[in-house]
Parts: sequence; C-alpha cells; structure tokens
Amino acid sequence: MRLISWNVNGIKSVLKKGFLDFVKQAGPDVLCLQETRSPREEVPVHLPDYEHYWNHAGKPGYAGTAVFTRVKPLRVTDGMGILKHDNEGRVITLEFKDFYLVNVYVPNSKRGLERLPYRTREWDGDFLRYLKGAEKKKSVIFCGDLNVAHTEIDLANPKANEKNHGFTPEERAGFDNIVKAGFIDTFREFEKGGGHYTWWSPMGGCRRRNIGWRIDYFLISPALRRRLKDASILKEVTGSDHCPVGIEIQ
Repeated sequence: MRLISWNVNGIKSVLKKGFLDFVKQAGPDVLCLQETRSPREEVPVHLPDYEHYWNHAGKPGYAGTAVFTRVKPLRVTDGMGILKHDNEGRVITLEFKDFYLVNVYVPNSKRGLERLPYRTREWDGDFLRYLKGAEKKKSVIFCGDLNVAHTEIDLANPKANEKNHGFTPEERAGFDNIVKAGFIDTFREFEKGGGHYTWWSPMGGCRRRNIGWRIDYFLISPALRRRLKDASILKEVTGSDHCPVGIEIQ
C-alpha cells in the first residue's frame, strides 16, 4: 500500500502544474493533500479511480485538507471534535480495517510568532491527545505539513533560524512529545543524514540550491514498524513550494 502526502499550496494552482499527471504516474493507493484552500464543489478534480474526501476551512481561500483513496474507508471524520480547532479544515481521519489514517495541516505560527501560543499551548497538546485516543482502538498513521523542522539536520540553516517560526524551541518540543509518545518518524528509519528537505522558499533560488526545510512527514504507531517497507521524499516533483512525501506499508 503506497501512501503519499503533499502540501499543494492551493489545489486550483497545482491542477495547472501537472497534478493529475503526477497522480497517474505515481499511482498512490491513498493521497493526502494539505492547503487545498477550496471546497470540493469549486474544484473539478478528475480522478475517477479514487474516493474523494474534503475538509475545507470556513474562511475562503485558506488552509483545508483532502484525501483521495482507492481503498474505501470504513468511516471518515472531519476535525478533532474540538470547535476551536475545527473551523479551518485541518484534519481528516479515515478509518481502515487495521489502522487510522490522519491527514493534518498543522497551524503555522506565523512570521511574527503571533500564533505560537495557540499552536504550542493549545493545538499541539490537543492533537497529540486525539492521536493517542485513536491509537487505543487501532494503530495510527498520520501525515501532512507539521510546520516544524524537528532537529538541526532538518533544515539547511539551523543557527540562523533558532527563533523563527517553524524552528522555535516550543515547536520542536511539540514534535519531541510526539516521538516520546511512541510515534515513529518514518523517513528517519531509512535516512539518518541531513540535506533532505520538503519545503523551499520561493525566493533566491532556494529550491535549486537545496536550501530548505523538512516539515512534511509520515509518522506511524510502533505496531506498524515491521510493516513499513519504505519512506521517501519526492523532491523532483514540482508544482508547489513543498514536494510530496510517501511511505509503503505492507
């Protein structure tokens, strides 16, 4: 089973940049998207082999997630069931036979860190509790744009970004808590070195020069580790300021 996650930075935009060709070529069993920015009814996405599930924000042109799956889920749930978090379309959960798949677009703390308290004191704890609650029933796979580079090797210039959004001590501690809770960063099971990124600033030729951040992830419950066969970053795929990431589960 191949799963792919991608922050598309606007579904309308990426549809003009080869999105459908990518899906046909990659052929994922499940494709999770973040930052779709549009409700389903506004965007004709012709992928007839897939079931489509969308969760859009109340605010037009903002956030939003979607999942396209060849395997019909048992149940689909939008949000975490917490009103203060659930009006931005940031979470979709699909229940399959032996695991939950959670697609998430974690809030950005913003350049001036004005959303850092909400992100780290409210969202992070509530989202981890949501994951652990689901895990009491069956294993969990969660993926998406987590808007944090976990360690210094997860971004090109760590020293220059120590107090910047996406690499503050508070945000990194939130990721630490996820790992302490038992969830496995799948990419790091196969690659321990640096220089592997999933987002690049559109300024200054950063992508060409590979000056980036790894902020898009797949994480899994420990019970799924033996079934994890591969984890990848598809850096050659363009169309967004992020690239897709993927895993293969037996």
